[in-house]
Amino acid sequence: MNIMVVGGGGREHAIIKKLAESSRVTKIYALPGNGGIAAEAECIDIKATDIEGIKDFAASHPVDYAVVAPDDPLAMGAVDALQDLGIPCFGPVAKAAIIESSKVFAKDLMKKYGIPTAEYEVFDDMDQALAYLETAPIPTVIKADGLALGKGVIIAQTRDEAKAAVRKMMEEKAFGESGSRVVIEEFLTGPEVSVLSFTDGRTVIPMVSSQDHKRALDGDQGLNTGGMGTVAPNPYYTPDIAHECMETIFMPTMNAMNSEGRTFQGCLYFGLMLTDKGPKVIEYNCRFGDPETQVVLPLLRTDLLTVMEAVTQQKLAEIEVEFSSQRACCVVVASGGYPSSYEKGYKIEIGETDENTDIFIAGAKLEDGELKTSGGRVLGVTSVADTLEEAIAAAYQNVEKISFEKAYYRKDIGRRALEVERS
Repeated sequence: MNIMVVGGGGREHAIIKKLAESSRVTKIYALPGNGGIAAEAECIDIKATDIEGIKDFAASHPVDYAVVAPDDPLAMGAVDALQDLGIPCFGPVAKAAIIESSKVFAKDLMKKYGIPTAEYEVFDDMDQALAYLETAPIPTVIKADGLALGKGVIIAQTRDEAKAAVRKMMEEKAFGESGSRVVIEEFLTGPEVSVLSFTDGRTVIPMVSSQDHKRALDGDQGLNTGGMGTVAPNPYYTPDIAHECMETIFMPTMNAMNSEGRTFQGCLYFGLMLTDKGPKVIEYNCRFGDPETQVVLPLLRTDLLTVMEAVTQQKLAEIEVEFSSQRACCVVVASGGYPSSYEKGYKIEIGETDENTDIFIAGAKLEDGELKTSGGRVLGVTSVADTLEEAIAAAYQNVEKISFEKAYYRKDIGRRALEVERS
């Protein structure tokens, strides 16, 4: 089969590597792909948001199956467009992708169907939002309604910070039209858990849980990023909690989307907070998370293409989806200055890595046969081992085999998870 994967980051590299393991896959096209993905797929210079370009390519090439991975093209209707061409596709249609593309929709859905989440208010008038913040509980969370590259959420520790966040979104348009409406919500505390799930609108199969590390610096200090590393499984996510989440969050969400006429087929991401009042939803994503995908997919034993096709055909209940009982750790190596300003174009040197380690390229391009940095998060180093301690140690040992000017990475990925396992 010829597969087309839309996207060009570390998540897409992890998806493509897993698809390439299938004996049924003969060729993979990546639109646009990146310098590292080029080793596994033919990269086509078409942006993931160029829906017409994607359609034209798919119509003029032998594409048997498509995977749309990033949020923007999903929200823009890339899956709808490919389905119109008769191409089976993994990923939700636009009216289902709204569960991520509008935080207001997601919060209202949870409220309507009794799915546990933080208390919230919605504002499309800045003055009203500022007036509400005069008496709102602090700390509080300010969220831009629309997509904002994972950066449209600000945790405000003071009223002044909260007001500045509202002005940044609504007046200064820091996130464009995504900040025209804002959600101001209750600040929840507790361990965070990411759970990716396969769902065909009839069945939900959660993948291995994971723990992301969002802050740029050690000790969870610094700015929020798209993720500086992950471990899987998440030790806070016990079998009892997993059962509770299935009963109170996962199945109710799938059923709620069906009731709204927005059947979700694809990867539904649950960002959870394990509060003292039980698990609550922080956010939904309508796709594989990044870098969570880089620790979850290496643990998948079942052929990924088989699973994706079962989702597309609404036959997920008919297959068995198996994951390894091993542990995985991903350490992201970023460009100095990320997530603020950073320089590009530095040559990347990668030594020989261990057998149970993958390098997932996120922000790099091929230039005159050399791999050079082209983004903030440059690559992820993922190691799999029998224990979490061994997986973390292996990941860091292999990070040492990578070098480029101004590279930086957190030194404490998985430390909290290890402490929990040992306690």
